[in-house]
Amino acid sequence: MAGKRKAKTPKRDEALGPSKWRLQHGGFSEPIRDADPETGSPVQHRRAVDTLGLMLANGTVTPQMHEAGCIFRTLFRSAAIDSMSTSQLIRLPGATADGISNRQLEARRRVANAIDALGGHESPAGSCAWFVVGLEFSVREWAMRQGWAGRTVHGPVAQGILVGALGTLAMHFGLVPRQRAA
Repeated sequence: MAGKRKAKTPKRDEALGPSKWRLQHGGFSEPIRDADPETGSPVQHRRAVDTLGLMLANGTVTPQMHEAGCIFRTLFRSAAIDSMSTSQLIRLPGATADGISNRQLEARRRVANAIDALGGHESPAGSCAWFVVGLEFSVREWAMRQGWAGRTVHGPVAQGILVGALGTLAMHFGLVPRQRAA
């Protein structure tokens, strides 16, 4: 018995955009057409929408809180804590790859200070900042993974923990002035 044939979609159209797998993990902005700075050929850029960007667009966080999250994320990447290692392009004979740079040490110190300001790694805010802001998990992924007293964290509670962590980070990084009690 002959069945209906599927209409073939051109491979070219699929190659222009994000894969089906990537699309199920978050939205993208509309494509922006631009010229490649090196070759001048036309290119199309799509920007993935991140958690902090969505929260800023929705008005859930203030610009200072968003900036604090971006600072923490940048420090986290600079500290190279996410266990993603790269190989050196220039290899020197007798050199070892065990050492870390002064920049990484300073970034690790600043990340540790920020986590301490949030209450440590085991606190809800510290854990949320580490996984959601640093490792870029979604709030939902973190909430399903994390739990206290044998219970998982519900979505709205997890988002509230993230908002509180970002507020504390904004104060820690000096983006929001500390208010004194009267």
